[in-house]
Amino acid sequence: QVQLVESGGGLVQAGGSLTLSCAASGRAFTTYPMGWFRQAPGKEREFVARIGWTGGITRYADSVKGRFGITRDNAKNTLYLQMNSLSPDDTAVYFCAALRNIEVSTTKGVTYWGQGTQVTVSA
Repeated sequence: QVQLVESGGGLVQAGGSLTLSCAASGRAFTTYPMGWFRQAPGKEREFVARIGWTGGITRYADSVKGRFGITRDNAKNTLYLQMNSLSPDDTAVYFCAALRNIEVSTTKGVTYWGQGTQVTVSA
């Protein structure tokens, strides 16, 4: 089992940057592809980015491509999301997720969820 705890959210102005972290407990972290999802008020939870076991494979939603970067440090059992050029449309609760496989891009393919961290981007 993997327990996930996100941190790093907050309030930032449009055009700014934030880095989210997700600390994972348990040695199973390295056996899971990992991802980030987000959920804005009144909207469904949506895929943001995913990364393979070793970090060699990454995929992004079109809405964040070129602005966000997903990385992982298996030695520290930590997943990251670097977010640049933020806009108010990026305002959401961001969730860390352990994925069933590297092709997952929907909530149905998530094995474990973190509790989420709020990101608010002001205009």
